[in-house]
Amino acid sequence: MSESEKLPKKLLEVFKNEGVVSIVSWGIDEPHVVNTWNSYLVATEDGRILIPAYGMRKTQRNVEANSRVKLTLGTRNVLGYKDYPGTGFLIEGTARFLESGPECDLMKEKFSGLKRVLEVTVTSAKQTL
Repeated sequence: MSESEKLPKKLLEVFKNEGVVSIVSWGIDEPHVVNTWNSYLVATEDGRILIPAYGMRKTQRNVEANSRVKLTLGTRNVLGYKDYPGTGFLIEGTARFLESGPECDLMKEKFSGLKRVLEVTVTSAKQTL
């Protein structure tokens, strides 16, 4: 599936404008939320999302028990529904942590000192604003 089929153009615009990303994971216990920045998200050609994982140790433990994740993100700088200022997205998918391979190498070039990458395979990307 191509990137355009998997990740909407408006979502890719949001990646280019700063805002907070919330990543929700849940393993055996209660849900856990960690944050990062829109500009840290990298879309692959096949529609996956790569995220530098400088910490995210609890997220990794959760993903090892249950690979499902949800992300929310947005920005005021991209027009939303009916051309109102600001838009947001809810992304659902499965995740895994990478420590080697071409995607990891790509991310290590962009983010110094990076050891691990959170890879999200998107199953749904819905505009919410």
